[in-house]
Amino acid sequence: MKLAAVLWDMDGTLIDSEPYWHEAEYGLAREHGGYWDEHLAWEGSGTPVDEVARRMIEHGTALDAVAIVDFLKRDVARREREHMPWITGVEQVLRSLIAAGVPSVLVTTSPRGMAEHLIEQAPAGAFAGYICGDDDMAHKPDPAPYLAAGKLVGVAPETMATCVAIEDSITGLTSAAASGATTIAQEGFTAKPSPHGPQWATLMSYEGVNAERLNNYVRSRLTTSGSERL
Repeated sequence: MKLAAVLWDMDGTLIDSEPYWHEAEYGLAREHGGYWDEHLAWEGSGTPVDEVARRMIEHGTALDAVAIVDFLKRDVARREREHMPWITGVEQVLRSLIAAGVPSVLVTTSPRGMAEHLIEQAPAGAFAGYICGDDDMAHKPDPAPYLAAGKLVGVAPETMATCVAIEDSITGLTSAAASGATTIAQEGFTAKPSPHGPQWATLMSYEGVNAERLNNYVRSRLTTSGSERL
């Protein structure tokens, strides 16, 4: 098997936490005199929480950005502790990778506590580690988080094509592709698809996805012109 590791974004690829973020945003805006609707909430999906806070202030939320970010992170973390919203089929993919001896790494801009809680709730042994928003490095769309994830499992920058990276936003896809990873867009659970992004392939669900299928993406990437897509 040529597949060295699978590098996972969190929101929209492993879990469908967008409803949690949106509910937290709606409640905070209502409580503090702001306006926030579904359109604004989805516009903020896949962007840093600091950017969401800035836009909430622009729409009348009477709190500073630090207070907004702190509340949103704490509220979503609480909801995830109560129920981790795994995307249908993803736990089976993780178990397939465990059986094949392929490690997974979480690559997220979410804070450390959220990353650790997800790994605790994942199938035992699935994750070799994580890169999170609290780490001292450039964030997505910079390739640094994915290069750090590769290093975590012993993959050198020049062989990052042996890693599959699964992302759902153009910011994440740009980061993963720039690292050299074989980048897969998961577009089945986002209102902001990126059909013309830098991904090698696109998924709409996890039906039929397992270690062998992900390995085939890597094999195709290593033997096919980079101008082709699956």
